[in-house]
Amino acid sequence: MKEKKTKIVMTVGPASEDEKTLAGLFRAGVDVVRFNFSHGDLAEHSRRIKAVRRAAAKAGKPVALLQDLGGPKIRLGDFEEGEITL
Repeated sequence: MKEKKTKIVMTVGPASEDEKTLAGLFRAGVDVVRFNFSHGDLAEHSRRIKAVRRAAAKAGKPVALLQDLGGPKIRLGDFEEGEITL
């Protein structure tokens, strides 16, 4: 089979987050699932990622995950060890 040069990307959301719908989309040709990290929380995204992985396994197709962060802003946090050397 000839390798595709393009990918079909979908954004997962309330209307497309159940495993049955996702598996159908993967069988129809979706290659990449986009997660909009501008909205939602860790629990919501974690639940959706697990559903995508289960649905991809059911569809027998590798699917890439794309994390889309919000626009330009400073993202700061603390390191567990207090510092990091690069």
